[in-house]
Amino acid sequence: MASSKEYLNFILEQLSELEEITYRAMMGEFIIYYRGKIVGGIYDDRLLVKPIQSAISYMPKASYAIPYKGAKEMLFVEEVDNKEFLTGLFNTMYDELPLPKPKKKK
Repeated sequence: MASSKEYLNFILEQLSELEEITYRAMMGEFIIYYRGKIVGGIYDDRLLVKPIQSAISYMPKASYAIPYKGAKEMLFVEEVDNKEFLTGLFNTMYDELPLPKPKKKK
């Protein structure tokens, strides 16, 4: 099941206090970037983030979910209605997120 543009817009609005939130559509889902780093994505109208230590510490009771068949588990963010919580989560995760891999030249 693909994610809706309405859910994407809702999440983007919840993250509107952060600068440089971007997204990329991919196979009916959306990858979410914060200041150029991949934080997670929207899969089946669920916000999932990378299971890095800072995110696990910030959401110790979070459940894991698989974004799509064959993918690695990610953390399911339930508190999407709480703008302050989401902003804090993304800020907490930023330093630990890996830099994007350089694109190969054709």
